[in-house]
Amino acid sequence: MNEQWMVHDSYDTRFRNPFGAVPAGQSVTLRLQVREPEAPEVVLLRIGKDGAQMQDIQMQPVWSTDGKTMFEAVISAPVEPGWLWYYFLCQKDGHTFYYGNNSSEYGGRGDISHRVPPPYQITVYRHGAATPSWFKESVMYQIFVDRFYNGCEDGAVLQPKKECLLHGQWNNTPLYIRDPKTNRVIRWDFYGGNLYGVKKKLPYLQSLGVNVIYLNPIFEAPSSHKYDTADYHQVDPMFGSNALFQELCREAETFGISIILDGVFSHTGSDSLYFNKEGSYPAVGAYQSKDSPYYKWYCFKSYPNEYDCWWGVDVLPNVNEEEPSYRDFIIHGEDSVLKHWQRLGAKGWRLDVADELPDSFIQQFRAVMKQQDENSILIGEVWEDASNKISYGERRGYLLGDELDSVMNYPFRRIALDFVLGHCDAGAAHAALMSLYENYPPIISTAL
Repeated sequence: MNEQWMVHDSYDTRFRNPFGAVPAGQSVTLRLQVREPEAPEVVLLRIGKDGAQMQDIQMQPVWSTDGKTMFEAVISAPVEPGWLWYYFLCQKDGHTFYYGNNSSEYGGRGDISHRVPPPYQITVYRHGAATPSWFKESVMYQIFVDRFYNGCEDGAVLQPKKECLLHGQWNNTPLYIRDPKTNRVIRWDFYGGNLYGVKKKLPYLQSLGVNVIYLNPIFEAPSSHKYDTADYHQVDPMFGSNALFQELCREAETFGISIILDGVFSHTGSDSLYFNKEGSYPAVGAYQSKDSPYYKWYCFKSYPNEYDCWWGVDVLPNVNEEEPSYRDFIIHGEDSVLKHWQRLGAKGWRLDVADELPDSFIQQFRAVMKQQDENSILIGEVWEDASNKISYGERRGYLLGDELDSVMNYPFRRIALDFVLGHCDAGAAHAALMSLYENYPPIISTAL
């Protein structure tokens, strides 16, 4: 049924006021316009908190003009952050008609149906929540250190890994040397980029208008990508040293540039100080002994060779983020990973695979980070609309005010590419962008 004799437009403040996400406790006015020769018997707003039973509120006519009657209900957002979902019912001549979100579930104008429709979303964020103002006007530049720039005067590669492949030309195509039987990478390739190179390029980056440098992982690890962390407290020797990182942060600050780090906390590398499957470290790792101080960090199915790992990749054993000793190591301890790097000058963090981290882990990480520096920034890797993401069966509270300051804006990337490539028209691109604008709290949408 495409006739719009009932209308609600969540983008229009005549129908929903205020627009978009609201702070906890905020009053929200919701209206439905009905065009009928005769008024319906009942017009209801059906609304409820996420996961709770929805309630019906009878809407009252507030004005009529040109054969159209506007019905209104005023509700108060919950005092605790979360989500509200709503749609409308109109009962007439023994029939029930529904008005809810459109089939794309992007908000704006909806559709009439005879069945329960997709609901509209209202994001309710923590009252008083704020994000650092300096970040909202910043331009961020992402650097994959190995492939950025070698700042050594003689072009030498710093402390190459054993049996690694070094590229002689920067324009070489990346190469993965794999075991033909297992398809496992057996020799990582490197180009020789380092933190000296980042430091040398600070004037150039400033000339581009860059205010923030986001570094892909820089901690010691066997690979070139460094998502297989071996030692969270040390810069990889091929990139430089902790002292060099501190020097980089200080000099970057003189150019008006802040440095944020990539925190890979859902898994470690198997060839690490903590797991030590290859025996590369003198410490006793979880793979070597159940008496290892790191044993509780991991989930072994059949000790020691069967264990939970990230997406089945056995060189990336998953950690148990609920384990207190792990949280102390990453967040709370005197020389926790978080505190260690912020003391050396990091202005914030980008949390890798935020979906794999419990809400409580992110909340605690944020709280301690802000204690160290209230103007530091916490960004999460979330590929979808981060306001309503469901991960492992739970809706995630990333944007409710006590977790992330911002997210990697992959939905915008997808929308922009689809439009440029002709996969969607301007109307569809506008609707998709408006959905994000509506669902994200203003403290977040201005930080993207």
